[in-house]
Amino acid sequence: MHAKPAPTAVVADDERLMRDQIIGALKDAWPELVIAGEAGNGREAVAMVQSLEPDIVFLDINMPEMDGLKAAKALAGQVHVVFVTAYDQYAVSAFDQGAVDYLLKPVEAERVALTCQRLRERLQQKPDPMNDLLDRLSQRLGSGGPGGGLRPREYMRWVQASVGATIRMIPTSDILFLRAEDKYTRVQTETFEALIRKPIKELIEELDPKEFWQIHRATVVRVDAIAQVSRNLRGNQVVHLKGRDDKLEVSRTFSHLFKQM
Repeated sequence: MHAKPAPTAVVADDERLMRDQIIGALKDAWPELVIAGEAGNGREAVAMVQSLEPDIVFLDINMPEMDGLKAAKALAGQVHVVFVTAYDQYAVSAFDQGAVDYLLKPVEAERVALTCQRLRERLQQKPDPMNDLLDRLSQRLGSGGPGGGLRPREYMRWVQASVGATIRMIPTSDILFLRAEDKYTRVQTETFEALIRKPIKELIEELDPKEFWQIHRATVVRVDAIAQVSRNLRGNQVVHLKGRDDKLEVSRTFSHLFKQM
């Protein structure tokens, strides 16, 4: 009796770091899944799926040259599709009656595990042709213009914080990291630190996942501020910031962000 071949997948996203995040989370949730290829846009994804014939394709909805919806239409019925999106619940509510799953950016380990569980079951059936779902998504997201004509979520661009007796308006581009401290969240910039009352859990929902990564339940760091990542004596990953002595520990939940280490 021949062993059943391992399931295979292609991951398509125009952001390399986001592809790394998705692949790292998939490896944790479904070690048997083989990542057969990575694509940077919809055209590459279609060609790769038709060439490699994977079981599953993870498609970012908003990609250059050909968006994820057009790529899905080209591949309908040939492969099991999971959409990856940074759009809010209004947009993804179109998935509710569909047999196709989705992941919201930034991807969360629990959601990836649930998606993998559903995919294991769906692999027993033929891929869904997705006709109704793709029509609903196209109407909901307004696909059709350059780059798909999609409207991404508006992310926070500044925070209002207390510095001593004054209120400062801090652009998010100035923030190095955010850390939960008692009832407050510490906002650290290159020149000063401030306190805000909004918890990390709410802040991460409002920050652009391409700019900020949560690396611990209590810590969020701006990706551009990271100089390197090392391991401490306990074997845990530690983020070092450019030009600073701060060392930010990475919890196991978020270790897939730096999977190459």
